[in-house]
Amino acid sequence: MLDRIAGFFRLIGQTIGRWARLFFAWAFWPFLAAHGWYQRRSWLIRLPIIAFVALFAVLYGYFFWQTQVWSNFNTAFVDQYRFSERKIAAGQELPSAESASGAATKTCQRSAIVDVTADLTDFNVNQNAWISSMLLYKMGFFGIDWDHTPFLDNKASFQRGINQAVRRTSAELVDTLGRVRGTSGINNDLQSARGNLQFDEYSWYFGFNPFGPKTPTPSYYRSAIGSLRKFNTDLSACNVIFDGRADNLMQFIDRIANDLGATSDMLAERSEHHNRGWFDTRADDRFWFAYGQLYAYYAILTAAQADFSQVVQERNLGAIWSGTTRQFQAALRIQPSIISNGREDGWIMPSHLATMGFYILRVRSNLVEIRSVLDR
Repeated sequence: MLDRIAGFFRLIGQTIGRWARLFFAWAFWPFLAAHGWYQRRSWLIRLPIIAFVALFAVLYGYFFWQTQVWSNFNTAFVDQYRFSERKIAAGQELPSAESASGAATKTCQRSAIVDVTADLTDFNVNQNAWISSMLLYKMGFFGIDWDHTPFLDNKASFQRGINQAVRRTSAELVDTLGRVRGTSGINNDLQSARGNLQFDEYSWYFGFNPFGPKTPTPSYYRSAIGSLRKFNTDLSACNVIFDGRADNLMQFIDRIANDLGATSDMLAERSEHHNRGWFDTRADDRFWFAYGQLYAYYAILTAAQADFSQVVQERNLGAIWSGTTRQFQAALRIQPSIISNGREDGWIMPSHLATMGFYILRVRSNLVEIRSVLDR
């Protein structure tokens, strides 16, 4: 009896071994055939091939490094600005200081929102490489879009999440915050920044639609950084406007709440209809896009509290705003190594998308409450 059982398991092992040999023979025969062909070539052919392979090895090494190393990533980076120490709202005149000649110099408070927006973009394209427009990212994994694979796309999705928040903020700066509505023109620097930040996220130095050379995405975003910093320089010299009215803050909060609502809907759709646990290859880019959006809006809304400090104080929004900040901080503490999109009532594979969606809805609920207070 035992001999028959042992024979059965030996047969299974032999069958698995045979199929494994067939698989490896099928997978590696192109490389073996290429090696044989390469061995029969002269050095005039070998050297260019060696150079080509070496180039790709360097490019893939650089690509792997850039996708895995997140330079200066810090969920508490907002603390370095010390916004709580600001006592004067953005655009308001600061206490005058005498210059060397004895004359008083007029200066105004910089916009914290503009500073943070510029710094977030700098984090994306200067402190880190912009992954989405890199050549090897655009080539994909053997022709498969990296976003459809479970690896090397998390940082790209995180950066695009940040950029989504930055784009939304730049639009509000142009339309409402950087001008007095109905009585002043659009600020050229903010308009330039918005236009550059709206540029395609995937452009490399060359493209097919339209065909020909292109300016890569990071160049446009770097130009936007310069435009934002120039606006704040002019604001500190009291040469431009930051309109810190309550209705402008209400509209800004409303736009952010709507943006987060769209992200929550995206997470809900993926969680409900594609809950394959660790085997959902799109769950990670959905999660990290939402995470990047929260990462950016946490900083932007903290900056907004400083820029609209007078409105926040007059409407007694301090407690609600602090609660919103705590919700952001709680969401940003979720940093799983492997993103799982399991069933919400599952006990083996967690549902990270549902968890992130829960925190986004809590943040959005607080923002809706702030908006309702401003609307009274």
